[in-house]
Amino acid sequence: MKLLDFTEEFTRSQQVREMGIYPYFNPISSEQDTEVICNGRKMLMMGSNNYLGLANHPKIKERAQAAIEKYGTSCSGSRFLNGTLDLHLELEERLAQFVDKEAALVYSTGFQTCLGSISTIAIKGSYVLIDRLDHASIVDGSRLAFARIKKYRHNDMTSLEQQLKDCGDAGKLIVVDGLFSMDGDIADLPNIVKLAEKYNANLLVDDAHAIGVLGPKGNGTGHHFGVQDKVDLVVGTFSKSLASIGGFLAGTNQVLEYIKHFSRPLIFSAAISPPNAAAALAALDIIETEPDRMKKLWDNTNWLLDEFKNMGFDTGRSTTPVIPLIVGDDELCFMFWRKLFDAGIWVNPIISPAVEPENALVRISLMATHKKEQLEGALDTFEKFGKELGIINRHQ
Repeated sequence: MKLLDFTEEFTRSQQVREMGIYPYFNPISSEQDTEVICNGRKMLMMGSNNYLGLANHPKIKERAQAAIEKYGTSCSGSRFLNGTLDLHLELEERLAQFVDKEAALVYSTGFQTCLGSISTIAIKGSYVLIDRLDHASIVDGSRLAFARIKKYRHNDMTSLEQQLKDCGDAGKLIVVDGLFSMDGDIADLPNIVKLAEKYNANLLVDDAHAIGVLGPKGNGTGHHFGVQDKVDLVVGTFSKSLASIGGFLAGTNQVLEYIKHFSRPLIFSAAISPPNAAAALAALDIIETEPDRMKKLWDNTNWLLDEFKNMGFDTGRSTTPVIPLIVGDDELCFMFWRKLFDAGIWVNPIISPAVEPENALVRISLMATHKKEQLEGALDTFEKFGKELGIINRHQ
């Protein structure tokens, strides 16, 4: 038997295709906006992480195009060698200021940032403590490290404290999502900070979905709770509110100096491209000068959450622009997605392992640029199919 023969056992995707409810890899042939074109058909996009609606902003496009004219399309090397541009250094300085840290370091993707930071600092003999619902990048970064991994129950401080006690005097790193990307709830950061201080642990907060969404200036979960000075390291990504692709780590000069010289995902990966760096810089400008965008995002969020709850949908723990409509069964989730998709509404079906088994959900992501009439028009469709499939009031 050859190694790759085991892949023949995976037939689930083909089975779902034959049922007509396969939901993945649908091609978009337009800008990422509140409406997109898929297979020649206009659809209402309610599944994009483009929270502030900046992905096609004209000023960001202009900056990206200007960067191509000056620098070309690629750095053709890693940051460690020939791939660092003055543009990267400018972006890192701006990011550090934005999240109130001494320094920042830009990686090629947000996923890579978690891999590179956790695996580098969680050294042998230490512990990494992660929330059971942390993002896959945190899980994989922890697995790459030489530290031992401990998981605590989601947002459960009693569970976290017990795990911290079990670590004894060893070095400890707590890693948590600021805004959980599937359930839409926020980490209990004030109490996590208290436990970190009590047990002499360091704290890394992954603000991938919180940048541009939480905090008085969109500057993350620590600022949202007023505890940013107690957070040792902050991870962010450019592929959501910052309208680009890439990621960053922010912290003290000393910690980042170490990571710059030992983080393999940084050292052995090509640097973020010039237009992507320029786009992220332009997005920061807009976030800092147009605070009404975030207000509009939260107006949309609070209104739509109330509407879904009043209809009888189970929105779980969400209090943010990430709104799950909990279905439970995987196949039922795909059926719900298919009906919405055919009706011209783009949402994302999420099943295990991205969520816990039997907790399949349709994930909605709101944008500041969604118009009230767009969302109102979609609500009737959600209600129609929610009732038709027995999803509404299913858990009551």
